[in-house]
This record gives sequence, C-alpha cells and structure tokens, in this order.
Amino acid sequence: MAIVFILIGMLGISLNDMLIKFLSGGYPLHQMVFTRSLIGIGFSLALVQLEGGWNILKTDQPGLHVLRATFLVIANLTFFTALAVMPLAEATAVFFVAPLMITLLSIPILGEKVGPMRIGAVLVGFAGVIIMTRPWESGAERAISLWVYVLPIAAAFTYALNNVMTRYLGAKSKASAMAVYIQSAFIVVSIVFWLVAGDGRFTEGVENESLQFLFRAWVWPEGHDLWLFAGLGLNAALIGYCLGQAYRIADAATVAPFEYVGLPLAIFWGWVIWGELPGLPVVFGILLILGSGLFVFLREKQKNRMVVRGKHVHRRY
Repeated sequence: MAIVFILIGMLGISLNDMLIKFLSGGYPLHQMVFTRSLIGIGFSLALVQLEGGWNILKTDQPGLHVLRATFLVIANLTFFTALAVMPLAEATAVFFVAPLMITLLSIPILGEKVGPMRIGAVLVGFAGVIIMTRPWESGAERAISLWVYVLPIAAAFTYALNNVMTRYLGAKSKASAMAVYIQSAFIVVSIVFWLVAGDGRFTEGVENESLQFLFRAWVWPEGHDLWLFAGLGLNAALIGYCLGQAYRIADAATVAPFEYVGLPLAIFWGWVIWGELPGLPVVFGILLILGSGLFVFLREKQKNRMVVRGKHVHRRY
C-alpha cells in the first residue's frame, strides 16, 4: 500500500507544481500557499476524524514535528520560487536528487542499512544533477544562473530531511495528524509573509522574477483562478496525507525511488502547458537519476528477500 500512496502523492505534487507555475505570473507565492493550506487543512481534519478523532492530534514530540514542518516549508518556498524562472521539467529534475538524499539520510537518522552498491548508485544520480546544472558554463552560455539551481537543490535537501523525519515520527503519529501539523505551519508562515510583505512594498524596483513571486502584493483571484486555488487546496490535503502514510508504513529507502514518477509527469505538463522540452544535458541527467533510483529500489528489494529467507532458515533449525 505504501507504493500506492506515494504514486498518488506524486501525481498530486505534479498537479500542484503545474498550477503554481501557471499562477506565478499574477499572484504571490505566500497567497497561494495560504489558500491551499487553509482549504487543505479542512480536508485533513476530516481525515483525522476517520483515523481516530481529535485525540490523535496530541503528540509527545511537538518539537520534532515543528522541525519537520519547518523543513517542508523551506523545501516548498525554495522550489516554488525556482519555478518562477525555470522550466518545470528542469526544476523538477534537479529537485529529484531528494530521493537519493533520503537514501543517504536514512542511514544516520533511521539506522537503515545501505550497502556500497546503493551508495555508488546514489553518486551516479548526483552526477546526473551536475550534468543538468552544468557548473562549468558561465556568462552568456547560461540561460539560467547557477545560483537559481541552488533553490531546487536546497529544496531537495530539506524535503529529504522532512521525509526521513516522517518515517521516524510516523511510528507514533497518524498520517492525517501529521498533515494537519504541516498545513498549520504553512498557514502561520503565510500569515507572517502577508503581515510583512502583503502590500507588495518589497517588489518596488525589483526585476528578479523569483523575488517578485515571493513578495508580490496579494490579489483576489477572479474567474477560473478561483477554481484553480480550490484545486491547490484539495491537492494539499491529498499530498500531505499520501506522503505521510507512505513514509509511515514503509522504509524510506523502499518508498523513495517511486517518487521518480514525478519526472515524466513534470515533462508532460511542461510540454502541454508551456511547450517546454528538456535539452540533451537535462535528458541525460534525468536518465542517470532514473537509472540510479531504479537500481537502489531493486537492490533494496533483493536485500529484503535475502533477510526474509534468512529468517525462515533460522526458524527451521
């Protein structure tokens, strides 16, 4: 079931990224985050009732939940800010170093065993990210500044930390409760942004599209945009629950490779909505990341089968 949850969650994330990039030219990021989280928390609270009622919102680890929420807030802000200036497929491809980071972080944080072959596969995936970002290019050769690539990479790292902590905290907390914690954090951060920058004062004279997206004044959505904002809220609840459930009931190193389904989805939306197709370096980097992710997954399954067989033999004797 964990695989089903992660696949549904990744479909929701791809739709979310597409909608946010689509709306980024007219609305500020913190307004979209506030709206989707406000709607999403309603759905999440309904799921709380289905999974056990208000009592499951209680936790004896509030500090760790706040830390987990902080990681996800940073991941969202940095990634969505990158979307304002990067093609959807390319930003997503760079971000997909996250599952590789999850595999590595599961070693010190969760105590999971990751052998040298999987470590090697992770390094191949990192090489794919380097090829996509092309740090050896400079000046007029670069369509996108190297510093812009730091945004999805930072998002990948904080997202990986969030998911590893989800696995750790999921032993005691329900997925719906963890989704409520996350949505609450987004609402608080968005309100702070609105209080500080909601009138657009920080965008005066600013030409950088990412900064404009981050600090633009709030605008009431009109027409079809209202429905798109509602879709963001529904997606927020779906994503929060599915990802929380997936990493709660299965090993991080097992679930993480399935997040790669987001790569072809991002290419699809980029092509359909904006007519964007990745260049050869990006395609090559994607193939390296996909290959390393699949290897990590298959290796994990092989190790699990060996452990199960070993246990059976032990019982015989």
